[in-house]
Amino acid sequence: MTRTVVAHAPGRVNLIGEHTDYNDGFALPIALTRRTDVAFDCDGSSTVRVTAEGHGSATFEVESEPGATEGWTAYVAGVFWAARRAGIDVAGGELRVTSSVPVGSGLSSSAALECAVLMAISASADVTLDPIEAARIAQVAENDYVGAPTGLLDQIAAMCGRTGHALLVDFADTTVEPVPFDPSPAGVELVVIDSRTTHGHAGGEYADRRRSCDRAAADLGVASLRAIDADDLDATLARVTDPVDRRRARHVVTENQRVLDAVGALRSDDLPTMGLLMDSSHASMRDDFAITTPVIDRIAEVARRCGAHGARMTGGGFGGSVIALMPSDAVDPLTEQLHDEAQAAGAPPPEVRVARAGDGASVSAR
Repeated sequence: MTRTVVAHAPGRVNLIGEHTDYNDGFALPIALTRRTDVAFDCDGSSTVRVTAEGHGSATFEVESEPGATEGWTAYVAGVFWAARRAGIDVAGGELRVTSSVPVGSGLSSSAALECAVLMAISASADVTLDPIEAARIAQVAENDYVGAPTGLLDQIAAMCGRTGHALLVDFADTTVEPVPFDPSPAGVELVVIDSRTTHGHAGGEYADRRRSCDRAAADLGVASLRAIDADDLDATLARVTDPVDRRRARHVVTENQRVLDAVGALRSDDLPTMGLLMDSSHASMRDDFAITTPVIDRIAEVARRCGAHGARMTGGGFGGSVIALMPSDAVDPLTEQLHDEAQAAGAPPPEVRVARAGDGASVSAR
């Protein structure tokens, strides 16, 4: 007998704390109200048939191994593989995927898909997962099946999101602490600006940054860059052999401190200070970690010129989206300015959206 389960998981925006997750550091994401929905009709077979709106259909075996599928289907097959490795008795059937999380925009459409699929197939197997455990299983799918060496930030945001709150994530012990985040009563909006330039984590640049951080930690004799104190940082980092690795490490150490300072600013309703920290984070990603692009840098600059308290790239880098804390009455002028500049350059205009902090993954029907 076929059994239908419907599950949901959101995209995410990282307010601050980029490339800190795999360095045992801190990050401050929010889950978005945009989400991926998965309907799973489990029929007990050994085959999965999946259809994703706008991406077509595919079929794979429940017991498929890494390398058996590619493209977007690998993220789905990878969740079945990782769930089996975690001891969940999954079976085949039909999956139908719809999503309002834009692909390639730095809003973690991949983690939203992974977490929604995992929630659907685990609920179908009558298994209830702890949110952190679920995040880890989804990460295994992305790391070991898809081959993208990402940290845990995206999956934790998708699983643990809370309306009206950001999440202070400490990756050293994988704890999550809600932090109030709702700038609207102060006449400020969190704006997500999709640059319309896509990025991909499976490429070599992301992996290169991770290897660079590992080398810096090895030079400093620590298990991870989390162990490095921001005090007298230049003297400490002088022990890092390669100057590029040194800059990468400086970004991670200073970014960790910015996350903690941002939490203090939000708890004090100090949005101007939060904005300054966002600006500093963007400069660090541009100058030390080298993951922004000219298009991304220009969008952040325009946002500041239009009155943003602060603006920064969000996500793994090399494209995607910019976030900005904008006065509510400056959102429309920003949109018009970006449209006019793109039109003059013959480029697609960035898409500007107001974002809200929403809830994490859930199952609504079974």
